[in-house]
Amino acid sequence: MNAINPATEEAVATYPDQTDRQVSQILHKAQDASREWRKTSLDHRATLLRKAAEILRKDLQQLARLITTEMGKPVAQSEAEVEKCAVGCEHYATHGAQYLANEPVKTDAGESYISYEPLGAVLAIMPWNFPFWQAIRFAAPTLMAGNVCLLKHAPNVPGSALAIERIFRDAGFPSGTFTPLLVDTPAVESIINHPAISAVTLTGSSRAGMAVAAQAGKALKKCVLELGGSDPFIVLPDADLPSTANSAVSARTLNSGQSCIAAKRFIVVGDSRPFAKAMADVMSRLKVGDPTDRATDVGPIARRDLLEHLETQVERSIAAGAKPLVGGHPIAGKGFYYAPTVLADVKPGMPAFDEEIFGPVAAVISAKDVDEAIDLANQTEYGLGASLWTRDTALAKKLAPRIQSGSVFINGIVKSDPRLPFGGVKHSGYGRELSRQGILEFVNVKTVWVR
Repeated sequence: MNAINPATEEAVATYPDQTDRQVSQILHKAQDASREWRKTSLDHRATLLRKAAEILRKDLQQLARLITTEMGKPVAQSEAEVEKCAVGCEHYATHGAQYLANEPVKTDAGESYISYEPLGAVLAIMPWNFPFWQAIRFAAPTLMAGNVCLLKHAPNVPGSALAIERIFRDAGFPSGTFTPLLVDTPAVESIINHPAISAVTLTGSSRAGMAVAAQAGKALKKCVLELGGSDPFIVLPDADLPSTANSAVSARTLNSGQSCIAAKRFIVVGDSRPFAKAMADVMSRLKVGDPTDRATDVGPIARRDLLEHLETQVERSIAAGAKPLVGGHPIAGKGFYYAPTVLADVKPGMPAFDEEIFGPVAAVISAKDVDEAIDLANQTEYGLGASLWTRDTALAKKLAPRIQSGSVFINGIVKSDPRLPFGGVKHSGYGRELSRQGILEFVNVKTVWVR
């Protein structure tokens, strides 16, 4: 596996793929580790998670540089990602015992209750865009529940996978409780089928989710899928224009626009031109460049093929009638950079409306009234997140149930939070990560009945 710095196009490091024999050894070791780890106390697991949080903070700058080097995230955002991982570990260390406590239920028995017990080894197939957070948000609850973790990370961030393994090892987690698998995608099917694997979770594209779900289904193994998104950002007529436009640009350009829950379709009730212009003005002032520079707002796209795909999506949208108010092209020179872009007059049928856009490209759409805005928001195969922007929060709360998505944020940018469940509907997947709902995805929900 080769890690390529997307800002310089230079090779960072090469990591040898694991052989079939090595993978088999890892799987058997995880199976053995699972038998012992499930016996450990919740207090012990919590202590080790707190230690992992300490190491994350101690090594924050080093880990952030690794993220930035491997996938191009602006370094200040990389540091925030590492800190969020520490918070996630602490959340499950603090609340895991409560989430997993036996629940008494009154029945005709003398005593009856529900217990939550580990499943075994859980395989995680994770993407490159939040290489630490997406791995940790899976691992922290999974380990706290008494399961062990196997991480098949994206091939362009192998250093991040190995760094996370080192963090858990240094925190005192036993060998085999968290192990990266440095393998290519074709190896995933046989790994899912292996008897050591009890369940699977994937964060990635809808296409990858369908393939993994099919493989897990054939093997009768549970899976959780967090897939793509084309999140609507709905602007009602009473929203404050300047502040909402600023929030819109932040929502679109976080991680250089490479986020499943980044706002992508900006649906404006009424005349959308003032809002589109305000967004374009803010976009034009963003600093694009070296992600190690703290002044940089937008870094490179993570890989050349992703940059080329983004370019094609924008070109096709413009050919279909979308109007670029700013940007609309790659930036010449070294690195996989794309200019921050605002496309006006976007309509259904254009790639900017129909497809997930991974990059700093905003699609502005007009709606004649609130009902049409909700219809446009739902006119997508995805359903991950959505946001509503208005001074009338009572109205927004009435509209929220009409939006088909896993979350709705009112006057706030969509984000993940360890305290709240995270996931989607439709082609954005199923199951939930984070919060109590997340930790209970990979447990045996057992009924105990006593006469």
